[in-house]
Amino acid sequence: MLAVLAISLAGSAALYYGSSGFRAISTEAARRIEVAERPLRLPPATLGGADGAARLLADELARDGRITLVTFIYARCQSICRVVGTELQQMQEQIRARGAADKVRLVTISFDPRDDARALTQYGRMMKSDPDVWRLYGITNDAERRRLLDAFGVIVVPAPLGEFEHNAAFHVVGRDGRLVRILDYTEPDAALDDALARAAERT
Repeated sequence: MLAVLAISLAGSAALYYGSSGFRAISTEAARRIEVAERPLRLPPATLGGADGAARLLADELARDGRITLVTFIYARCQSICRVVGTELQQMQEQIRARGAADKVRLVTISFDPRDDARALTQYGRMMKSDPDVWRLYGITNDAERRRLLDAFGVIVVPAPLGEFEHNAAFHVVGRDGRLVRILDYTEPDAALDDALARAAERT
């Protein structure tokens, strides 16, 4: 009896520590709690813009003091990326309508090395992105891409016909360039509200 109790307690303790104190069971949910409690400094990476210019991720995230909502896509995607893209279009309009373009912005990064400046430009035209609010980037360095995806918790698996299977979320990055919150891609309103609330906080 005591042995069974000991095993039960050990299992409960493992579940507790493995699930951020019973608050989450899935790895992704636990990671979101961890990021919210301990904001994450992002690894260095060089981004390629739709204009063909190279920019450091840290510089881009901290260049003007705005809160940034970061998403990951690939331009050829016909499934989840289209859903995220539609939500970003609506976010862009809401940011404009609320007069918040100087407080919150959108950054979308493609994880597909085939997405060069031309592909990003075409995607931007299709999505009607306004560079003052919503900017698109690629990342060509394989090692930097892997580290960046890992930091954001983005899982990308190659699929047939040059496609990818991947998860999606809205990643809130603070003024200091740290990842402060992750929200599901089905929660665009909550993500924008969170970003606007952070933008309203005193620095």
